[in-house]
Amino acid sequence: MSLLFRGPNSEIVPAEVEHAWSERHGLIGFFTSVDHKRVGMRYIATSFFFFFVAGLLALVMRVQLAKPDAGVVGPEVFNQLFTMHGTTMIFLFNTPVLAGFGNYLLPLMIGARDVAFPRLNAFSYWIFLFAGIFIYISFVVGKAPDGGWFAYVPLSDKAYSPGINMDFWGLGVIFVGISTTVGAVNFVVTVFKMRAPGIAVNQLPIFVWSLVGMAFMIIFAVPVLTVAAGLLEADRLFGTAFYVPGRGGSVLLYQHLFWFWGHPEVYILFLPATGMVSAIIPVFSRQRLAGYIWVASSLVAVAFISFGVWVHHMFATGVPAAAMGVFSAASLIIVIPSGIQYFAWIGTMWEGRPRLEPPMLFALGFLVIFLLGGISGVMVSSMPFDWQATDTYFVVAHFHYVLNGAVVFPIFGALYFWLPKMTGKMLSARLGRWSFWIMLIGFNVSFFPMHILGLRGMPRRIFTYHPGLGWDWLNMVASIGGGVFGLGTGITLFNIFWSRKHGAEAGDDPWGGDTLEWATSSPPPDNNFTAVPIVSSRHPLWDQDPLPRGVSGPAPETESQGLLGAERRQTPVTAGLDALSETSSTVPVPTAVPFVLALGIAFVFVGLLVSAKLVMGIGIVAGMAGLTRWAWRTEVDRP
Repeated sequence: MSLLFRGPNSEIVPAEVEHAWSERHGLIGFFTSVDHKRVGMRYIATSFFFFFVAGLLALVMRVQLAKPDAGVVGPEVFNQLFTMHGTTMIFLFNTPVLAGFGNYLLPLMIGARDVAFPRLNAFSYWIFLFAGIFIYISFVVGKAPDGGWFAYVPLSDKAYSPGINMDFWGLGVIFVGISTTVGAVNFVVTVFKMRAPGIAVNQLPIFVWSLVGMAFMIIFAVPVLTVAAGLLEADRLFGTAFYVPGRGGSVLLYQHLFWFWGHPEVYILFLPATGMVSAIIPVFSRQRLAGYIWVASSLVAVAFISFGVWVHHMFATGVPAAAMGVFSAASLIIVIPSGIQYFAWIGTMWEGRPRLEPPMLFALGFLVIFLLGGISGVMVSSMPFDWQATDTYFVVAHFHYVLNGAVVFPIFGALYFWLPKMTGKMLSARLGRWSFWIMLIGFNVSFFPMHILGLRGMPRRIFTYHPGLGWDWLNMVASIGGGVFGLGTGITLFNIFWSRKHGAEAGDDPWGGDTLEWATSSPPPDNNFTAVPIVSSRHPLWDQDPLPRGVSGPAPETESQGLLGAERRQTPVTAGLDALSETSSTVPVPTAVPFVLALGIAFVFVGLLVSAKLVMGIGIVAGMAGLTRWAWRTEVDRP
């Protein structure tokens, strides 16, 4: 079937609409903005700052391990480095950066003018930012967490970690969990209530499906991690004994709670990453995604099955064999829906005419790395092999292929794909190709030898090793590869800054995209859509040319669809599987209330850390003031 590619067709924003949606500039605008696009960009920028910090920590570790008995850092500093590297990548980069893309793109993709709860959205960002600052202050005071990013007890309790190092970790994880959870609730409500008229459930972009799956998994998984960290902090700060066996507690309870979150977390990251790939491949293959229903169903299946595999992280802990058999089987079954997506991507490219632009290259790199990471994942799902590989560098290689390669590569592809829409400037394709190939080579040179190191018996979490064990040259190769990979990521960072001044104008739809975000200007206006699009296709920009637009009518369910609704800061609310018009929702004006509330919560956590009642009191007062103002101010007026 031939496809219709549209040209620039963005709306002209009237002055009245621009005034109604405009936000203040400078510091006041920074602290009061509730626009989902600004919040999304802040998430992405802040997450990438933490990504490069975590990368520097990893490079220091690889320099230490490049040679036997190296003295670059000692064991205490090394423990802090690998704890903070893992904590940063999991809690401060992977999940938040995906949430950032979701924040920016989700309302645009479903034809909404903002998310369902814009103030809650801003609040989630401020909590994330303050949580990251809170955790990294530990380096400033010389008390960085040192018990691993997993914080296994009893090594992380007061008896074995008496300082405040692990309190930074425990309280920080609870802190950032607030941001993740409220953000997920916002995504769910936005998708199910804020879709433009006509966007039926079976017409949602696959990236939106992946965000829905991620959000539901977060809602069920992250509170369990919050409980795990909360009980740990109760043991540490208040002398309880949830994880103290001699007083009736259980160390395995912590592992069950942690990994009940920890393995779904892999798929919390994996689902949006695959959603990005499912958005990129059809556009650059000039072909509709093969097996749309199968791909959407596989995302839902992965979300469900992922909650039944956590015990495969605990095969060496003495869990009964019958239980291990069930979890081993579930760990193998989850490969099936993942494989469905893989074949859908191959089928799409097979029927299309792929263009090897940087976004497509990163998507293809993901396919290779995901395949290798998936194969090693099947291997460790087998109990006999897992018993041999547990706590070796084979596991380090496996989860980096999954969490780094199979997530970071789609994220970089998404940068090259959607950043022109966000900034209005194209990134350099030449630099993008250089970045991709250097990252791909560096990644595999760094992490593939770790499989061999693990099979040769090199344990995880060691800061040095003696010569003559057969590990020397493999560690040197891995360290060189790590440096090469870091160089590749740095090229993209340079590309982003270079493009802001020297990049070509992107235009509305530089790639010939098929979803609604490409129907706006680049960057999109504050109100997203002056007249809300009326959609009747999974590929509205390919099938509906020109794109139909709504008109404001007298009834509540239609008054927000046209120019009048845009002037009133309204967005449609729809219901049902077919997105039938239900009513209109008013988008709140900019306000500093989310910032004040998040700052108050930050003071509470600092007070808990240093046992300062005054600091906690200040935080409680600020938080209550923010909550009161949040609930009190419901009218919509200009600030």
